[in-house]
Amino acid sequence: MNFDFKPQKMSAKAIVGAIVVSFVLGSLILALSGHNPLDVYGTMIDGSLMSRFSLASTIRWTTPLLFTGLAAAVALRGGMFNIGTEGQMFMGAFFSAWAGFTFHGLPPAVHIGLCLIAGALGGALWALFPAVIRAYFGASEMVMTLMLNYVATNLTDYLTRYHFLATGVQGHSLITAEIAPEARFAKIWADGSAHYGVVLGLICIALFWFMVHKTKFGYELHICGVNPDFAKCGGVNVPATRIRIMLLSGAIAGLAGATEVMGVVGRFMSGFSPDFGMDGMVVALMGNSTPIGVLLGAFFLGIVKAGALQVERVTDVSRSLAMVLQGLMVTFISCTYLANMAFKRPKHKADTGAEGGT
Repeated sequence: MNFDFKPQKMSAKAIVGAIVVSFVLGSLILALSGHNPLDVYGTMIDGSLMSRFSLASTIRWTTPLLFTGLAAAVALRGGMFNIGTEGQMFMGAFFSAWAGFTFHGLPPAVHIGLCLIAGALGGALWALFPAVIRAYFGASEMVMTLMLNYVATNLTDYLTRYHFLATGVQGHSLITAEIAPEARFAKIWADGSAHYGVVLGLICIALFWFMVHKTKFGYELHICGVNPDFAKCGGVNVPATRIRIMLLSGAIAGLAGATEVMGVVGRFMSGFSPDFGMDGMVVALMGNSTPIGVLLGAFFLGIVKAGALQVERVTDVSRSLAMVLQGLMVTFISCTYLANMAFKRPKHKADTGAEGGT
């Protein structure tokens, strides 16, 4: 059975309401566990925005979310549900790391460009199979991309352990050799964790806006998401467009892995991602899959993550608080989104058996 996902707009009030409810329930959990919610949330703000060090931490966590949120948003706007950004990010990270430690002596601009291209290629290749199966055979890309996440993480672990393991590694650590210094992103501040990969993320956001509003492919992406039957009548090759959408989404997710390798860990490392892929889906839903929305959503979750680390450092509250808040936001935003889809779906379609829709 084919499933045509149709992107729906959520009002700003609904999104803000879901976030507020999440924080209210988080406050209740904190209060029941014997903590003052105002003190905890104040510490989160101090640890994410109130100093250069804390702002650097927020930028560090925002950077990968810009890419995974954008990857999810591209797919959603095109009527595709790419839940495989985590696996695509792992493949991008591995490809990027390979390019980083294999080549030496290249100019920094060349080596950085090579690693980024390799990362984007790795992510795109991992999105190709579900894209083709979805476009030409009607299978659900949600199931395939979700399952391929596990394949990607285990495949990269296997390749690292048996073919690219760094020399002298003890214990169960699965890491490759370090990438060349010329392939690394410089730090924005020497004493902080933020790196210039965030600039690439902002450039991708700007290019996304230009593509959506100023290009033919942007129109085809939009119309395939809203009404694929109408797109066919207008001469759009819907299967080919869907493949291009998924490849672009996968490439952007691959860049998320590349920037983590080049700006943070300096090599490929097993389990380097604390679920950036699913966080990116939250960012896309919070931002209505718009360029500005993705930017704001990524920054907001970056604040939550950086703040939760500060809470763990100076209080006895675990960073799991951030995971609780994110889980609550996922729940309420998803429920709001699904309710929005249900109320806006034309009821006469079910009676007539017609497919498609506006």
